[in-house]
Amino acid sequence: MENNSRELQARKYLEKHRIMELLNYLTSNLLFFQPTKPREYLISLLERLRLAKATGLSFPFFMDHSNIVAMFEMMDSAGRGSISFVQYKGALENLGLLTEDEDLKDDGRGITLEKFKDEVDKRAQKIWSAF
Repeated sequence: MENNSRELQARKYLEKHRIMELLNYLTSNLLFFQPTKPREYLISLLERLRLAKATGLSFPFFMDHSNIVAMFEMMDSAGRGSISFVQYKGALENLGLLTEDEDLKDDGRGITLEKFKDEVDKRAQKIWSAF
């Protein structure tokens, strides 16, 4: 029983402080940029996150708008102007912008580029504001 209590406390702590999202973000950045000095890079990235929070500057996100558009266009290979809900959900998961317990609802209308960009921006800001 005590182990379950400690595990629950640890899980609540990680969720409260969004530690898993932070670690996912840091890992994604490492894999995306593959710096030659990963420890120094992580320290620099954490310092930029702290500075962004303190000053209100935008948070460092490895995907800029051109990358988001390119990602959308790769998923919309037929050029229809929308992607499926499954593709949208997968993209959010791959970017670390979707929590495991989050239950997105499919409205059946498809996801446009504008909605995709807006959602990525909104979710990134939400995550980084918690740090």
